[in-house]
Amino acid sequence: MVKKVLTWGLVAFLIFFVAYRPTSAAAVFKSLGSTLVDIATGFGNFFSSLIA
Repeated sequence: MVKKVLTWGLVAFLIFFVAYRPTSAAAVFKSLGSTLVDIATGFGNFFSSLIA
């Protein structure tokens, strides 16, 4: 029950954040995307170093 309430609360917060602060929301998502790309690049470099 708590998990469901927290999930819906997070969804509501995201909708509110995107609706009322679209520029800030875009910056947050861009930053998260950049972080995920950096992590994937790091893993790729690590495994490339293992093989080489």
